Amino acid sequence: MATSLRAFVFLDSLQPQLAAHICTTCRGYFPVPYVASLFVEIAPGMAIHGIIDTALKNTRVFPATLVVERAYGMLEVHHEDKGEVRSAGDSILKFLEAKEEDRIKPKLVSNTVIRAIEPMHAMILDKIRFGSLIEPGESLFILECEPAAYAALAANEAEKAANVKLVDVTPYGAFGRLYMAGSEAEIDAAAAAAVAALKGLTGKEPASLKDK
Repeated sequence: MATSLRAFVFLDSLQPQLAAHICTTCRGYFPVPYVASLFVEIAPGMAIHGIIDTALKNTRVFPATLVVERAYGMLEVHHEDKGEVRSAGDSILKFLEAKEEDRIKPKLVSNTVIRAIEPMHAMILDKIRFGSLIEPGESLFILECEPAAYAALAANEAEKAANVKLVDVTPYGAFGRLYMAGSEAEIDAAAAAAVAALKGLTGKEPASLKDK
């Protein structure tokens, strides 16, 4: 089966909360705030091992996250030198015989803001999150996208744009998911930045959305 490039996104400055979330959930090398980062998603999932092998043999990047699922695989690498991360991306594209433009264009599956979250709703989310706590009365921004790795871009740009809390982000699987909390005005600004980041990314049009 041929390997296809699903997501390919370079983050020039990994924001503090996203960096901390990666450290909480990853099994690899921890990133620190403001390093450059690259998220790559491919299909089929097992092919991600060839991707990480290529990146590590050709550059000095550090891998934080390697996820292998039945359908898709996801890799995050980072380094304080942006050039190293760019070179890792070039090595991966060469390995795949692909261009950055061959990635799938992000599809925004859902985009919701809940105002003044109820205490019991906040409690349930706090039980399952890996980021900051959401407090009753705060606004909650929820985003879902496909391919999943683009949720990392949405989280990073939202954190740059507004004073919000990263509750949770899942940049792998069938769909990526992002949860952020804060005041109503700040959440609106974060949501706008996240959506704009996804809509501004070029790539091939995705196939019709279907359950996987």
